[in-house]
Amino acid sequence: MHDITIKTERLLLRPLTVSDANDVFEWVSDERVTRYMVYTTYTEIEQVRKWLTFISQEASTYHFGFERVSDGKLIGSGDIGPDQESDRWVFGYNLRYDCWGMGYATEAAEAMINYAHKNFGAKRFASSHCEPNLASGNVMKKCGLHFVGYGEFRKLDGSCKMRSMEYEGYRD
Repeated sequence: MHDITIKTERLLLRPLTVSDANDVFEWVSDERVTRYMVYTTYTEIEQVRKWLTFISQEASTYHFGFERVSDGKLIGSGDIGPDQESDRWVFGYNLRYDCWGMGYATEAAEAMINYAHKNFGAKRFASSHCEPNLASGNVMKKCGLHFVGYGEFRKLDGSCKMRSMEYEGYRD
């Protein structure tokens, strides 16, 4: 687990811990949120605890909880890390449904990109979303990425397959 924290105007990006399980469960158990995520809708808090334990041991990806500064509420999570097959850094994010459309995803994604660029010299960034999730594509565009082609999105359990839209961007 890393010990990195990043402060933005409205968010504190901080390491996720197992003690965050109840807050995380609020969005990973919401089908409106999970519809376009690789994971399936969580039905038990123990699933969240297992996932949080797993990511705490992952060394090459930086996982963050997005805590709202105004009230200390954990409203989402995201990650960024080097792609094992290229020189790109790949990132993703998800938020509670009641926090959609407020600019939090863009603010958090931009903060993760800037941190990787400044502290690790990362220059190329990539992300993708399920084709119907155009709002996520807008986040990527606002972060300076551009559409490069289509791919395939698949739930981890294989239950759903959709076309994805792939984005890349470059920072000097």
